[in-house]
Amino acid sequence: MNYSTLKKTVALSFASLMVAGLSQAQTDSTKTTATTTSSETQTAKVFGGLGQYRKFSIGINGGVTSPVIATGGRNNDFNSHSVSYGYGIYLKEQLAHSFALQLDVTGGKVKGKNDPAPTATGDYVSYDTRFWQASLSAVVNVATIDFIRRKNAVNFYLKGGAGMAFYDPKVTRVGADEFHFHNPTSSGSHYVKEFVVPVGAGVKFRLSDAVALDLGYTQTYVDADNFDGYNKSYPTKDHYSYAYAGLAFTLGSKSKPVLEWVNPVAMMYDELYDAALRQEVEALKGRVANVETAVNDLKKDSDGDGVADQFDKCPGTAAGSVVDGSGCVIVFPKDTVAAAPAAAAYSNIQFEFDSSVLRTSSYPVLDATSADLRSSGSAIEVDGFASSEGTAAHNLSLSKDRANSVKTYLVNSGVDAKKVKVKGYGETNPIADNSTEEGRVLNRRVQFKKK
Repeated sequence: MNYSTLKKTVALSFASLMVAGLSQAQTDSTKTTATTTSSETQTAKVFGGLGQYRKFSIGINGGVTSPVIATGGRNNDFNSHSVSYGYGIYLKEQLAHSFALQLDVTGGKVKGKNDPAPTATGDYVSYDTRFWQASLSAVVNVATIDFIRRKNAVNFYLKGGAGMAFYDPKVTRVGADEFHFHNPTSSGSHYVKEFVVPVGAGVKFRLSDAVALDLGYTQTYVDADNFDGYNKSYPTKDHYSYAYAGLAFTLGSKSKPVLEWVNPVAMMYDELYDAALRQEVEALKGRVANVETAVNDLKKDSDGDGVADQFDKCPGTAAGSVVDGSGCVIVFPKDTVAAAPAAAAYSNIQFEFDSSVLRTSSYPVLDATSADLRSSGSAIEVDGFASSEGTAAHNLSLSKDRANSVKTYLVNSGVDAKKVKVKGYGETNPIADNSTEEGRVLNRRVQFKKK
């Protein structure tokens, strides 16, 4: 099979695939338009991982080549160009909604010429370079979310990568036959191998979940000045462009959505409005309402006594009542200590059980006694007593402590310490019956004896 026949076969195969893809797209489009939600939202979750999607796709394309590039590069080392043909196939893995890796294999021809044709013998007239190229590129979708449709319908993308090119420049000179730029090796090959950097942009149209129309443009930078078979401007580098149209076919199970066409916004919307999720939210609201009601019941205090009704054993207490932890009014015991006599000097000083601490109710009597002693200069004996509880020795010590408490108060108020004598009598000389509480209260005393 000669090269011309091969070229026709490839072109016919490509056209057949284009027609088959468009027919399939129309059928799938008819099937999917009847549904109100996308298949992605039925099977995929926002944070479900890559395993829930179809990620791999293959594509075929064909188009035109030129030594002119869109960013300003002209015709390499020739002053005019001719449009030729190219074709390619690729395998792509979509790693995210907006990012993929793509392996491209591209072939074709690039042509150029000098116009008008030179006349001097040996000058370059034209070139015809056949090439094959393999490259790995990163593809970034720059418009991955369609806010109008539930599924993305159009994706614009940028791509860039690196690879190797194998090319065979055939050059024609004035007065000479056409010849290959590169001398044949021992194997008879005329191909040159060089590093290349392809960059480009394109747009994809979703025809169905499985097929997309791919329109793109790639300009390739060759790391050499021999792509056109002429080193005229060395060390400048040659380049060429490839504009193409093709079809992309998604691989994998039809039960999975295609990652490239998933609309994350629609997925989130569907998850938020999922019927099961909404039922769970409503059930949660009911549980929260029950908890709030229980808390309010716990806080309810009808009589305002500071104890919640659920713990109030005495509901309905009067306002201002002092209550205990169960909400019942606290009944304080009456003061069992005999009422202090009028603040008369030298009256008995009473004490609490087993205590030598002066009571504040005794201060007026002590103040009156101090004033009289200071004004008269008299001496006095302070006698301490105790009730009959406890041992005699303890009560004797306690009675002395009580007498000394009184002396300390008098001395601190200005009475001369030398004129105050202290004695303790313990539980002897009671003035009341120690068998009753009332009598014992009266016996817990200090009394004064003037000298």
